[in-house]
Amino acid sequence: MKYLNVVLLTLVSFLPVPTLAQAQRWSEARANAWYAQQPWLVGSNFIPANAINQLEMWQPATFDPQEIDKELGWAEKLGMNTMRVFLHDLLWEQDAAGFQQRIDAVLSIASKHHIRPIFVLFDSCWDPSPKLGLQHPPIPGIHNSGWVQSPGAAALQDSAQYPRLKAYVQGVVGGFAKDDRILAWDLWNEPNDPSDGPYGRLEPKNKRELEEVLLPQVFEWARSANPAQPLTSGLWEGGDWSSPEKLSTLERIQIDQSDVISFHNYSWPESFEQHVEWLERYHRPILCTEFMARSVGSTFDTILPLAKKHHVAAINWGLVAGKTQTYLPWDSWERPYVRDPPSVWFHEVFYGDRRPYREQEAKIIRELTGTSSASNER
Repeated sequence: MKYLNVVLLTLVSFLPVPTLAQAQRWSEARANAWYAQQPWLVGSNFIPANAINQLEMWQPATFDPQEIDKELGWAEKLGMNTMRVFLHDLLWEQDAAGFQQRIDAVLSIASKHHIRPIFVLFDSCWDPSPKLGLQHPPIPGIHNSGWVQSPGAAALQDSAQYPRLKAYVQGVVGGFAKDDRILAWDLWNEPNDPSDGPYGRLEPKNKRELEEVLLPQVFEWARSANPAQPLTSGLWEGGDWSSPEKLSTLERIQIDQSDVISFHNYSWPESFEQHVEWLERYHRPILCTEFMARSVGSTFDTILPLAKKHHVAAINWGLVAGKTQTYLPWDSWERPYVRDPPSVWFHEVFYGDRRPYREQEAKIIRELTGTSSASNER
């Protein structure tokens, strides 16, 4: 019998063991029960107008709670109830305790305005060489000229830095794991972004393969904190999600490990609805965490009614026009809008003085969220 027990233990040791992420992923029932408790979620990707990127928003020298309070007040009066807010791993390395305090301060401000943020931990878009300290000023006429990736290319390629990234994920998620002021955790923004834009020559040649290895670990690190909020990772809009066979490796990881499904779509309403219908087959809550690019067909007028019809969260890019200059279109990287402004704003809802870019858009948002004009004037 003793010999048999030893043999059985030996065999068990070779059986595949589910990862923590696989073992603890929310069931469909739990995810849908959570979503049933939420209002229809409407908001913006938020960075204050006086910050060019995540680092400038959060570093002690440039952190501006008064500006954040003012702008979130404008969002509240439109009926917005969530914001998607980007964090950065270097901020944790710089000053973990101070960073936590500033996150708490933003959560207090947001709660005052009945807004529950989605925090984004990593991001594969734009400059792959982030640096702490003073950030450069906006490049005239160019969309998002200072946004930085997290982790940067150097950290992504250096597995010796992964323990530092793990400490960041577990520290932030663990520090706020039971905080009901937070709506959800978006662990990695667009890891399947093609990275063939203006920074393409600075990107690792095997970037996607590195992300395929690291992303499941990030889910596992976050789950080890046992958060009460759901985990997700936003699908880049370029994919075909009509069948599991057409998913890329990263898309499969994102869908298979997310508690709630999130995606981006900056295209025409027909494309938006098609992508929603593709994702509905997974029987989980669906959050559109980026939309609204007026000159390429994605507008509040057309997308918001479809999102409400399908009970999909709708979070547009950009709240107030400022240093990110994302009211300028993507093609500004090829031809900067220095002499003449674009014929129509790309992103953003407000001018810096609180005026809506289009009053009709503001009216549509208020009407669809059930926010009265009277409350908007208070």
